[in-house]
Amino acid sequence: MVLARVHVVLGRAGQGRRVKAMSVFAREYTDIPFDSRRSPVFGTRGACASSQPLASEAGLKVLREGGNAADACVAMAAALAVTEPCSTGIGGDAFCLFYNSETKKVKCVLGNGRSPAGLTREVLEDRGHRSGVPPQDALNVTVPGAAACWCDVAEAFGTLPMSDLLGPATELAREGFAVTPITAYQWKNAAHQLLESQTSGEDLLVREARTGKLRAPLSGELFRNEKLARVLDELAERGKEGFYCGWIAESMVEAVASRGGVLSMDDLSSHASEFGDPISTTYRGIEVYQVPPPTQGIVALMALNLMEEKIAFDGKESYNRQVHRTEMSADRLHLDIECVRCAFAEAVKHVGDPGQYGETEQGKELANRHWHDVRNLVSKQFSRTKSASIDGARAANSFGGAGGQAAQDVRNALGSSHDTVYFCAVDRWGNGCSMINSTYMNFGTGIVPRGCGFSLQNRGHGFAPLECGEHPNLVGPSKRPYHTIIPGLATYPGGSSLYATFGVMGGFMQPQGHAQVLRNMFDLGMDPQQALDAPRFFVSVADYSAGENIFLTMSKQPKVFLESPIPEQEAEDLRNRGHNIVSGVQGMKRSIFGRGQIIRRDPKSGVLTAGSDPRADGCAMCF
Repeated sequence: MVLARVHVVLGRAGQGRRVKAMSVFAREYTDIPFDSRRSPVFGTRGACASSQPLASEAGLKVLREGGNAADACVAMAAALAVTEPCSTGIGGDAFCLFYNSETKKVKCVLGNGRSPAGLTREVLEDRGHRSGVPPQDALNVTVPGAAACWCDVAEAFGTLPMSDLLGPATELAREGFAVTPITAYQWKNAAHQLLESQTSGEDLLVREARTGKLRAPLSGELFRNEKLARVLDELAERGKEGFYCGWIAESMVEAVASRGGVLSMDDLSSHASEFGDPISTTYRGIEVYQVPPPTQGIVALMALNLMEEKIAFDGKESYNRQVHRTEMSADRLHLDIECVRCAFAEAVKHVGDPGQYGETEQGKELANRHWHDVRNLVSKQFSRTKSASIDGARAANSFGGAGGQAAQDVRNALGSSHDTVYFCAVDRWGNGCSMINSTYMNFGTGIVPRGCGFSLQNRGHGFAPLECGEHPNLVGPSKRPYHTIIPGLATYPGGSSLYATFGVMGGFMQPQGHAQVLRNMFDLGMDPQQALDAPRFFVSVADYSAGENIFLTMSKQPKVFLESPIPEQEAEDLRNRGHNIVSGVQGMKRSIFGRGQIIRRDPKSGVLTAGSDPRADGCAMCF
């Protein structure tokens, strides 16, 4: 941990702010050397949880003022865009699951944008991108769907005007906020992308008065973003049109074009969120919901089905605690890992944009086949058949592995593992809202539109490259790519009452994290905070930093990362079963295991129990 003097911003935001030192100290955190205990938070009238305390406070303020869970989540989404811009922002995408306590129904809003109409095969081949587009290339900019999603969630499910919901975030951007430790660490690690984009990246950096150098803000340092405040003002006053049709849209198109991208005004003005029904399965009688393709929510449901089929129950329908004695036993870890790997291997063959086929008769037939495949994959019959291929003693297609402490392996796997925010809220009426927002990788492409104070996502990097041939997720024009970000929600049977809002952000960790925290609560009796605190595993399905792609490399034996304090003897047991284990992951490298939030509701008393992941800077708040 490095000490440095805290700085106060001088001059106007977005103009390479110059700063001067004061006597109070700020910190540069280079690691987290110890663990600390968090308690679950209880309430009866409302709860919010996010990866930033100021965002959780913004959501709780809305609940106290009479807003509902959807209102609170929109307020948190905007506040997170201000306080954690390296992970999220209005230049990214968002998804929402909402449980209505009156109708007993769960609905979803898909706020993921399409690729530009100009992203043709010819463009990709002419630029030599048959094997994939580099992560920060401007061709990866898809239409940012977050702004429309926020507006649509507020209009469809909320009760308060957007001006009220965006007010706390606008104030934070204009007046300034103190940057939190883990966010400062990630901001610093990704600052080079803002500079390399050669757009307006300095708007999200601080300029030292003495040296003139640009850098990321330190932990505890005040940061203001007047330009983002103007964007939020525009959204509050003009709604979606203000973002997708006016000066903001023009600035986005100009910035992308300057870096060789093909985003157009027509791409932006034609964007619309999609409303629909989520996909779901049951686990131990609880209904678990996920957003549908092209997201990887299907992986979480498939993994839970396989886990339930393979290991959850003995003949008397009671959990076999002797065999799976703790969340850290090799027996449990082996089968959980195999279930996750099996779920990914099947899902990536089928997940794509159901809307890509068009409205012709042939297109409708192809879309129907797509949905048939989805329904089949999440069925109990499929899991019963597929679980037979999972060996209780050996890893599939294993070649063993040297294992051990491998810091470089962790750094490689971090490529898209921690650059998202998940947040949720439950209100006094028993409504639950589960939302997620992301620019994909840190700062996305790093492209910052002039005068806007936010970066644009690189979600197009989630497409299958041209060399995959025929694939539902093949890169192309006006398509929504495979999406890693997924909110989760669970209800009691038949939707009679909300069970929990939950999520674990972090690239391909997300469905794995969903399954692990749910099993911690369902099978080991943990409360939400304990379920988040417990050590996790991560199956690294592709090393993007090494140029791999999930749609090309699923046949390879993946590395499996184990978080400290999973005992080394359990890690060695897993190696002996054929797993390629990297053990003892700790400190800042824990971000590879994602960062989650959970709010659980007691159906009888209405008591809310909330938890927030210690791997992030945030907290849960209740009243």
